[in-house]
Amino acid sequence: MSETAIIMAAGMGTRMRPITDTMPKPLVKVFGKPMVETVIDGLKKRGVTKFFVVTGYLGDQFGYLEDKYEGLKIVHNQDFETINNISSIRVMCDELVKTEDDVFICEADLYISDDRLFDVELDHSCYFAKMVPGHSDDWVFDVNDAGKITRVGKVGDDHYNMVGVAWFRKDDARILGKAVEEAYGKPGYEDLFWDDVVDRNLDKLDLTVHPITGSEMIEIDTVAELAAIDNSYKEDSRS
Repeated sequence: MSETAIIMAAGMGTRMRPITDTMPKPLVKVFGKPMVETVIDGLKKRGVTKFFVVTGYLGDQFGYLEDKYEGLKIVHNQDFETINNISSIRVMCDELVKTEDDVFICEADLYISDDRLFDVELDHSCYFAKMVPGHSDDWVFDVNDAGKITRVGKVGDDHYNMVGVAWFRKDDARILGKAVEEAYGKPGYEDLFWDDVVDRNLDKLDLTVHPITGSEMIEIDTVAELAAIDNSYKEDSRS
């Protein structure tokens, strides 16, 4: 089965200012390589051949990716400043509802330190997730005894935490596309994350957790965290 990747790159990356004042966070380099390219390269190594990069903030800077990567298309989300990240999936709904591929949905501002992250056999739609002992205020998953996700939401104790990578079998991808279309424009939609739509439709989706250790991916949210990994940013972390 072929696979498509939707890579979400519309955000403003405010926590990584001042670097992101002039550069979108996914294009910030770690050890000389833009973070978004670590995601694309890892997926290409897996065999993914069709990519959509959904841009917003400073979106024109992503244009070079179409020249660098065969099968990659830039899609601009014009609502990125006023509507939450549901808007980045909304611009992909036409593709989702008719897809014949299984679909990855990935954040673009991930640093993939080990591309074996994607070298896995997946048989259920899933979120990649890391077990975090103790309390977490981040996005987490409730999972039942059968391993199926029963809640996608914030706050939990000793839970699997979202890491920014999800994979949907084509039937589930179509359900997601239709559900986002239906939610868009209804009262309160402006504040929705696309994961909220997933949570509302768990009864229709066959969705599990795919555990990772976290060592294959490094989450970098601030300049200080960036400098702790890549010494070339030490000066920026003090500014």
